[in-house]
Amino acid sequence: MELSEQNVKKQRPVYLDLQTIRFPAAAIVSILHRITGVIMLFAVGILLWLLNASLQSAESFNHLQSLLDSFLMKFILWGILTALGYHLLGGLRHLVMDTGRWEELASGKASANAVFVLAIVFSVLAGVWVW
Repeated sequence: MELSEQNVKKQRPVYLDLQTIRFPAAAIVSILHRITGVIMLFAVGILLWLLNASLQSAESFNHLQSLLDSFLMKFILWGILTALGYHLLGGLRHLVMDTGRWEELASGKASANAVFVLAIVFSVLAGVWVW
């Protein structure tokens, strides 16, 4: 059995250049939802460490208060709140899609863009609250 040139081309692996592929907004929302979920997993550890440090003694509580006034800790808390807000909005979008709504191309794109806009608003509000 002889392989034709056309069959050989079809059997070759396809090289996907991920830098040239444009993902739709819905795919980006889904990927970022997973990433923020992983961030939240690590954030729970940080927040539990902060809670434990605040409950050890009055001296450790005062030390923690001074630590929370630093730029780095404010930035970390802002990042945690931003990830939480985005994850919440993306999760609500996924829950609505599980009910059969927003699955069409136009409504899926609109809901993805709404998640982006609301996440930016939430991130700015979290930044104002932290600082």
